[in-house]
Amino acid sequence: MDDATRNENPQTRTLPISEVKRALSRLVDEVQQGNTRVLIEHSGSPAAALVSASDLKRLMRLEQGKAERRKALEAIGAAFADVPLEEIEAQLARIAAEGPQVAENEPARKLA
Repeated sequence: MDDATRNENPQTRTLPISEVKRALSRLVDEVQQGNTRVLIEHSGSPAAALVSASDLKRLMRLEQGKAERRKALEAIGAAFADVPLEEIEAQLARIAAEGPQVAENEPARKLA
């Protein structure tokens, strides 16, 4: 199933592992159709999940994006490592107080 035809709000069912073992084939069919996700409990506690391949692919993309954002923040932090925190806070407060400014050489942008 591709992302375009996938159910955007699949139902999440919580099942004990013993039931998942008995009904695995049927559950995989339901998950593959994009209609459900299965939270698998082991000894009464959430242990694993059965999700569609498209859900897993989306999760992996989200994790990759998070890692890229963290790397960008670390690079920004490194660029300002020698600037005292008080100076950064003062500059941020000044910028926030001034509000959005448009540079003279930058054309005005319309909000959509």
